[in-house]
Amino acid sequence: MLEEIVFETIKENNLIENGDSIVVGVSGGPDSITLLDILIKLQSKIKFDIYVAHINHMIRKEAKEDQEYVESYCRNRKIPCFVKQIKVEEIAKNKKIGTEEAGRYVRYEFFNEILQKTNSNKIATAHTKNDNVETVIMNILRGSGTVGLKGIEAKREKYIRPLINCKREQIEQYCKENNLNPRIDKTNMENIYTRNRIRNELIPYLKKEFNPKLIETIDRLSKIAKEENEYLEKQTKKAYYEILIKEEKEQIILDLKKFNELELVIKNRLVLYTINRLFGSSSGIEKIHIHDIIKLCTNNIGNKYLIPNKKVKILLKDKKIFYIINN
Repeated sequence: MLEEIVFETIKENNLIENGDSIVVGVSGGPDSITLLDILIKLQSKIKFDIYVAHINHMIRKEAKEDQEYVESYCRNRKIPCFVKQIKVEEIAKNKKIGTEEAGRYVRYEFFNEILQKTNSNKIATAHTKNDNVETVIMNILRGSGTVGLKGIEAKREKYIRPLINCKREQIEQYCKENNLNPRIDKTNMENIYTRNRIRNELIPYLKKEFNPKLIETIDRLSKIAKEENEYLEKQTKKAYYEILIKEEKEQIILDLKKFNELELVIKNRLVLYTINRLFGSSSGIEKIHIHDIIKLCTNNIGNKYLIPNKKVKILLKDKKIFYIINN
């Protein structure tokens, strides 16, 4: 039973606790309306508040009907519903990004706005097991490395995904059994986005020709990768403090000799970890930058430096590695 799978996922990953206030992103489609419906039922087991956030992207002509469907569902169940209408295509044009990326940007911005407005502490999205598998395949195609294999996590900071262990077929069956009559976004059938092509073409082909249990297999790979990644993250953090000389607001100094003695896999992660500690993000640092930094350290020539992006400067001096904010 789907409710039991969701409840077990919540317990196993500590997603919801008594006293939580949760903003639930609801488009009106099968996944999000199933998430909302199950969370309402689970309020009898866990005491938490629900607030719904719905974005009308104003792209499809059915968007207004999607909005009315979500508003009606919430009204009938006395769930506070916050709606925002925004022309996503204009946002995409102004920011010079794709429509899909712009849609994601405005959704999460709105979710966080409602989080603050309602004094909530978590945001629930309706990512499923199928979404996770699609993400892993996309990451493989991009060559993202082992970190990309972990896919979508059940919990990341304030974001929770209670449906992450539910398959799309189970969700569709739940909608039928509970007469939810969700809205169907026909653009999901159009193979104009990479994710849609993976969902509609690649996965069905792989299931038919190679492995009928592809979803379960790749999801299992994702879980193994997540466990191994967590272990490597702990080892990276441990190595960081072992070679740390000084950590200041605008620079971090590491011991060069000790860095060079580390395994390559830890070195790779340590470069990202250090930059992330300095800036709060490692965005813009790519594999080639990491390779160049490690090569610089291996050559061990003093007073040499790299500027992998405009923000950070890596300097070798006095047998130390200086990570410096590049003003």
